[in-house]
Amino acid sequence: MSEARNETVEFSAIRAAEMKESFGKLLERLRAQSRITLLDEEGLEAFVMEGGDGMVLFTQEPDQQPETWDVAVILPEVLKLTGNRLRAAIISPELARKEKARYGITRWPSLVFVRDGGYVGVIDGMRNWDEYAREIAEMLEKPVGRAPSIGIPVTSTDAPSACH
Repeated sequence: MSEARNETVEFSAIRAAEMKESFGKLLERLRAQSRITLLDEEGLEAFVMEGGDGMVLFTQEPDQQPETWDVAVILPEVLKLTGNRLRAAIISPELARKEKARYGITRWPSLVFVRDGGYVGVIDGMRNWDEYAREIAEMLEKPVGRAPSIGIPVTSTDAPSACH
């Protein structure tokens, strides 16, 4: 029984490594064939602060979250859908985990939308194409706001309290 379990664990580790390598090749192909950039931490900050509309794919390990593959593959079509209005980027699973609280990410993969240095919103998980088209159009019209996890809402001391 122990030998079979060891073989299963070893197979899983090999499979995860193969998927990670293949996903890396997919990301490199997307970068080479489209306007999608692969960002490190400094690049993410610069991308967010750049003017105009941007979209960042927060990835997860493809063996743990296979939807990551699906969303990455459709990114070029998303860019076409928006008339190339969006700048697009992808960050690694490691950086995505580090930055998830900043953008209120609760589900993988996630598309984070930014504009002119500010936060617009998130589309999380995989969607069918019609849902993506609708939600992306909404993101392009939505005003910049506060990311869900940044700061504490401030109220005026002069405002009447809801509590009595």
